[in-house]
Amino acid sequence: MALIVIPARYASTRYPGKPLAELRGAGGVARSLIRRSWDAAMSVPGIDRVVVATDDQRIAQAATAFGAEVVMTPESCRNGTERCAVVSRDFAAHDIVVNLQGDAPLTPPWFVSALVEAMRADEGIAVATPVLRCDAEALAGFLDDRRQGRVGATTAVFDGSGRALYFSKEVLPYTGRPLGPGEEIPVFHHVGVYAYRRSALRAYPDWPVGPLETWEGLEQLRFMENGTPVRCVTVESRGQAFWELNNPSDIPRIEAILRQLGLD
Repeated sequence: MALIVIPARYASTRYPGKPLAELRGAGGVARSLIRRSWDAAMSVPGIDRVVVATDDQRIAQAATAFGAEVVMTPESCRNGTERCAVVSRDFAAHDIVVNLQGDAPLTPPWFVSALVEAMRADEGIAVATPVLRCDAEALAGFLDDRRQGRVGATTAVFDGSGRALYFSKEVLPYTGRPLGPGEEIPVFHHVGVYAYRRSALRAYPDWPVGPLETWEGLEQLRFMENGTPVRCVTVESRGQAFWELNNPSDIPRIEAILRQLGLD
């Protein structure tokens, strides 16, 4: 059985109160980020249960108001994976736990389905996460964020089998020359979704926070720093734009995509 957990915290360093930020859709209707993330989770086929995991009563009340199931987690949880670990203790029947981060309401359902299918096909995968090859527009956005000093999206590098080599807020690999005609862009956008085995989640909170996780601020690096491989699953956009809400400046971009998709 598969469970989706949407971790949400109010006290974000870069964007306090982000889960309650309102995003206007195609019809001009404003819905909170946490509501749009819930809607995205509920659209994934083959998922048995969806819960919001938070330590903040404001988020819990907002989520309960639109019909979400909420699990309160300790304030001591340092990231979404630790929140998922807490939730998984009470959902022992669910052998696959999906972390659909609450800042990615544009996550297509097939991204999540690809992870669950990969986990079911290979019991050796402890952690899986989707990666999306950048197009020219996405790469330009990444590079512009870095030039402007903004912490933007995450990139991933991985080997031929899909085993992650590194994740970074920098644009990796370095692309210091113009691409030739027909040359594929070598940069992959790491989509902030994870699927875990319950066994991997149980171990995670007890591991020390390593230097790479500390510097990058990327929770998945704790698995790699403690010897647990992360499998990158390549997904396709199918023409649908994807962007995460990392900074207030991302709101107009996400609202524009909602309008393009005709989502209220």
